[in-house]
Amino acid sequence: MPIIVNLDIMLAKRKMQSNDLAEKIGITTANLSILKTGKARAIRFSTLASICKVLDCQPADILEYVE
Repeated sequence: MPIIVNLDIMLAKRKMQSNDLAEKIGITTANLSILKTGKARAIRFSTLASICKVLDCQPADILEYVE
Protein backbone atom coordinates (compact mmCIF):
# COMPACT_ATOMS: atom_id res chain seq x y z
CA MET A 1 0.00 0.00 0.00
CA PRO A 2 1.40 3.43 -0.88
CA ILE A 3 0.32 4.98 2.46
CA ILE A 4 2.97 4.70 5.18
CA VAL A 5 2.00 5.19 8.84
CA ASN A 6 4.75 6.94 10.82
CA LEU A 7 2.99 6.76 14.17
CA ASP A 8 5.96 5.02 15.84
CA ILE A 9 8.21 7.92 14.88
CA MET A 10 5.86 10.49 16.41
CA LEU A 11 5.45 8.42 19.56
CA ALA A 12 9.24 8.26 19.92
CA LYS A 13 9.60 12.01 19.33
CA ARG A 14 7.00 12.70 22.02
CA LYS A 15 8.46 10.02 24.31
CA MET A 16 5.06 8.39 24.69
CA GLN A 17 4.11 4.74 24.94
CA SER A 18 1.45 3.21 22.68
CA ASN A 19 -0.63 2.23 25.71
CA ASP A 20 -0.71 5.84 26.91
CA LEU A 21 -1.79 7.13 23.50
CA ALA A 22 -4.51 4.49 23.17
CA GLU A 23 -5.88 5.41 26.58
CA LYS A 24 -5.84 9.15 25.85
CA ILE A 25 -7.62 8.85 22.49
CA GLY A 26 -10.07 6.18 23.61
CA ILE A 27 -9.21 3.19 21.42
CA THR A 28 -7.91 -0.24 22.29
CA THR A 29 -4.21 -1.00 22.17
CA ALA A 30 -5.02 -3.73 19.63
CA ASN A 31 -6.63 -1.22 17.25
CA LEU A 32 -3.73 1.19 17.73
CA SER A 33 -1.32 -1.64 16.94
CA ILE A 34 -3.21 -2.38 13.70
CA LEU A 35 -2.87 1.27 12.76
CA LYS A 36 0.83 1.44 13.68
CA THR A 37 1.73 -1.62 11.63
CA GLY A 38 -0.02 -0.27 8.53
CA LYS A 39 -2.58 -3.09 8.48
CA ALA A 40 -5.54 -0.73 8.93
CA ARG A 41 -7.71 -0.29 5.86
CA ALA A 42 -9.16 3.02 7.08
CA ILE A 43 -8.98 5.56 9.89
CA ARG A 44 -11.75 7.81 11.12
CA PHE A 45 -11.08 11.52 10.93
CA SER A 46 -12.10 11.79 14.58
CA THR A 47 -9.42 9.25 15.54
CA LEU A 48 -6.82 11.00 13.40
CA ALA A 49 -7.78 14.34 14.95
CA SER A 50 -7.45 12.89 18.46
CA ILE A 51 -4.02 11.46 17.67
CA CYS A 52 -2.86 14.79 16.28
CA LYS A 53 -4.20 16.66 19.31
CA VAL A 54 -2.50 14.37 21.83
CA LEU A 55 0.80 14.22 19.91
CA ASP A 56 0.65 17.92 18.95
CA CYS A 57 1.28 17.20 15.28
CA GLN A 58 -0.28 17.41 11.83
CA PRO A 59 -1.80 14.46 9.87
CA ALA A 60 1.16 14.65 7.46
CA ASP A 61 3.48 13.88 10.37
CA ILE A 62 1.69 10.53 10.76
CA LEU A 63 0.63 9.59 7.23
CA GLU A 64 2.90 9.59 4.19
CA TYR A 65 2.22 8.75 0.55
CA VAL A 66 4.94 7.00 -1.43
CA GLU A 67 4.74 5.67 -4.98
